[in-house]
Amino acid sequence: MQKILIIDDAEFILESTSTLLRFEGYEVYTATDGKTGIETALEVKPDLILCDISMPGIDGFQVLSKIRETPEIATVPFIFLTAFTEKQNMRLGMEKGADDYLVKPYTRDELISALEAQWKKFKNIERQVQEKIEEVGRNLNYALPHEFRTVLNQVIGSAKYLTTNTDDITKDEIIELGNDIIHSAQRLMKITENFLVFIRIESFASNPEKRRRLREARTDEPAAMLVDIASLLAAKYERYDDIDIEGIAENIYIEIATDSFHKIIDELIDNAFKFSEKGKKIKITIAANDDKFYASISDQGRGMTQDQIENIGAYRQFERQIYEQQGVGLGLIIAKRLVELHDGEFSITSEVGVGTNVTFTLPAKSCE
Repeated sequence: MQKILIIDDAEFILESTSTLLRFEGYEVYTATDGKTGIETALEVKPDLILCDISMPGIDGFQVLSKIRETPEIATVPFIFLTAFTEKQNMRLGMEKGADDYLVKPYTRDELISALEAQWKKFKNIERQVQEKIEEVGRNLNYALPHEFRTVLNQVIGSAKYLTTNTDDITKDEIIELGNDIIHSAQRLMKITENFLVFIRIESFASNPEKRRRLREARTDEPAAMLVDIASLLAAKYERYDDIDIEGIAENIYIEIATDSFHKIIDELIDNAFKFSEKGKKIKITIAANDDKFYASISDQGRGMTQDQIENIGAYRQFERQIYEQQGVGLGLIIAKRLVELHDGEFSITSEVGVGTNVTFTLPAKSCE
């Protein structure tokens, strides 16, 4: 049985609406003020809240704010009940996170229609989430076992060669095989790390309080950090002359933890190297204003179709059957989710055979 909480200081509204909803088969809880309403919501965790806007003490807007910042009930559908017909009040309620509103006095049909609209929306969201879970599961079932087997086979193969050819193997071969084992272990470590990072990001996405706390961290001089990471990756791929960095952004900090910013930059620049050929330029543009840090990373690589861009997701690699790729398809979606979790903007433009441009912004402030 679905639970509905009604918060209103008008007794006749509580009585008539609760009677109607009980008759319709709902389990109904009531509160005559905002404070009691919040306490009841935390206790019973309703499936939907009907709340008056104009109440003494804690008004409807304050109730909504408290509900939305409380993880256990943050996603509960919230419908305002208002005697005001001004669009300003209705619009303000929606901007603050309400799902709908009803103007008093409302009819039975209007009330039931509003509830059914929320149940339908919830089912659609639930279906979409389930489809995403199933898609990730399908991709995970293929990509993760395949990648782990590939890496472990490389390690085992190198180790077997060392143990079965101890009398004939040269010093240079030992060094080469040792480097292969180290490279494979690092590759396996990155797969595991990305998997754990992705799981952590997904837990933050559904928790408003955790998201708020993310913005309390900071990274000083992000442009300098970006240049350092780009230089390290250029050395890794032996493409020192392929990096072209323009712009300046000094004396600022961005509202994101250093390890998260490092992850974004590392994944995006690494992709630019990975999916472009040696000798092709990778252009990085940096800029900042009073409240935003901006970075753009462009390569002259393989490129993506618009359909591929729109379908970027976890454990999804495009054209793996054509191009042999390492990894499990998490890097790009991790970078995108991290930017969005920190209230930044992330966009991709690309053309097949021409290249890809990834642009993102993050909230920034002056260090001065």
